[in-house]
Amino acid sequence: MNNVPEDISSNNQVKTRQRVTDHGEVFTSEREVNAMLDLVMQETERIDSRFLEPACGTGNFLVEILKRKLTVVSDRYSKNQLEYERYAILALSSIYGVELLKDNVQTCRDRLLGVFTHFYLNNYKKEFKPECLKSAEFILSRNILWGDALSLKTPDEKAEPIVFSEWSAVNGSMIKRREYTMANLLESQPMEGLNLFSDLGDKAFIPTPVAEFQLIHFLKLSEL
Repeated sequence: MNNVPEDISSNNQVKTRQRVTDHGEVFTSEREVNAMLDLVMQETERIDSRFLEPACGTGNFLVEILKRKLTVVSDRYSKNQLEYERYAILALSSIYGVELLKDNVQTCRDRLLGVFTHFYLNNYKKEFKPECLKSAEFILSRNILWGDALSLKTPDEKAEPIVFSEWSAVNGSMIKRREYTMANLLESQPMEGLNLFSDLGDKAFIPTPVAEFQLIHFLKLSEL
């Protein structure tokens, strides 16, 4: 397993008392995060299993999930660089967060990119591709968003809808990107035509994308 350097921000449970008063901002400790994630260990170690943290803070939960996913990627695919890169990008693209405070959003992105970079360079220090890191950075810019998960909009005068990108692997190295509003993902809209059903026998619903993009190689995502 890769030894990830200690992340100082994961050990600080309170930044300032004022932020606690104004926003109820208290961070969960690394020990508690891992204890909770162990309850769904199988999902945290599934490379393509999607996670959304609606009040992600600086990313304590998301960072630990990414570490687990990338450990699996390293164990399975480190002997083939292209395979490793493909699955590492897929693992990163499955992680989403919404955060009310802008500084936390950037910190969360930076921490996740730091974990991704550490694992990547640990496997391919001399052979790493800058475009792979650029793709990772672009994904984080679309997956870790500034917003209010209660209103489902940005907390400014514009009050724009929170819009997530979905990344789907197609034909090996190609990626299909679709965008959905968070509101659309959470509301239950019946699908026209044939009915789909969940594993529990309940009706399932398919959200409608607000935008779709052409297929693109996963190493060229930053060109979108």
